Amino acid sequence: MELILILKILLIIGAMVAAYAVLRNLDIIRIILIYVKDTLLRK
Repeated sequence: MELILILKILLIIGAMVAAYAVLRNLDIIRIILIYVKDTLLRK
């Protein structure tokens, strides 16, 4: 029973870390896309 509880806690922590990483990366991806768009339109 304790093992299941530990696995659930690890899963929740992992999900929160993954969500944080995705949210942080969305900002970076958006900046990269804007930069690429600007460089393509400039040519």
